[in-house]
Amino acid sequence: MKAFLKYREVWLLAAIVVLIGLISMRFPGFANPANLRQVFNDTSILMILALGQMVVILTRSIDLSMASNLCFTGMVVAMLNAAHPAIPIPLLIVVALLVGLVLGAINGLLVWRLNIPSIVVTLGTLTIYRGATFVISGGAWVNADQMSPDFIGLQRAAFLGIPVLSWIAILVIALFFLLMTRTALGRSIYAIGVNPTASIYAGIDVGRTKFIVFCISGMAAGLCGYLWISRYVIASVEVANGYELNIIAACVIGGISIAGGIGSVGGAVLGALFLGIISNALPVINISPFWQMAISGSAIILAVVLNARGERRQGRIILKKAEAA
Repeated sequence: MKAFLKYREVWLLAAIVVLIGLISMRFPGFANPANLRQVFNDTSILMILALGQMVVILTRSIDLSMASNLCFTGMVVAMLNAAHPAIPIPLLIVVALLVGLVLGAINGLLVWRLNIPSIVVTLGTLTIYRGATFVISGGAWVNADQMSPDFIGLQRAAFLGIPVLSWIAILVIALFFLLMTRTALGRSIYAIGVNPTASIYAGIDVGRTKFIVFCISGMAAGLCGYLWISRYVIASVEVANGYELNIIAACVIGGISIAGGIGSVGGAVLGALFLGIISNALPVINISPFWQMAISGSAIILAVVLNARGERRQGRIILKKAEAA
């Protein structure tokens, strides 16, 4: 039992259950299965983005440009759909993935080849990608009446009573789980976060691996570009403005260490779900959005403190073992 309780994800899941219980005391219908399915669906995009950010953070890097990547990619596919409504939706999704991949690859190349800190690179591309969105659109919006019914309707369809958007999120979660637990790339990502120098001696190409994780985060943002625009049926320069903070918050709350090497797919998903529950619940129980921001910020600070204490405790245990030897 102790071994089970040591996992951060268990405590976060317990916190989510308690949170749902407290909200249900004020609004009994919140814990209804249909409503919880809707909360999961509403949080699906954030989950996908958090998973993309997770693989970057695990390598001691960060991608601040994901929301701008989403904005640019969403505008590209929206403009394509408006100009050529006959283009099949699966092809538009492939375009979104490829555009996101290219933007992520730019970040990865600058970090890998020029050895520029990721926070500097992505802070720059955050502005560049959003500015590029303005350039290609001329500052104009693409509205719902310019989008084809198929473009809007795909993720609103349901399969086995669950929206397609939720199924897409579940598929992405499964793919990331396999990546992180069953592949050499996943092991390399963790190894780099724990000790980049030792990873080099172990034969891991640190720069190339960082390039790959930025490509992955770019593809996640690209996919969400289509999902976001088709869900909210408007494409503009302001789409997802500032959303990178929510993405990073989901990772931190989920136990993804900013220092790298510590975190899991389950943690990122639960962190996103925690924020999704807060954003869905507070307006229902008539609490100001400003309190939502305050609660989210408090959760981030608490998560960072808990992460730091956990990492220090692990370090002391290692030292004791070394002394005993």
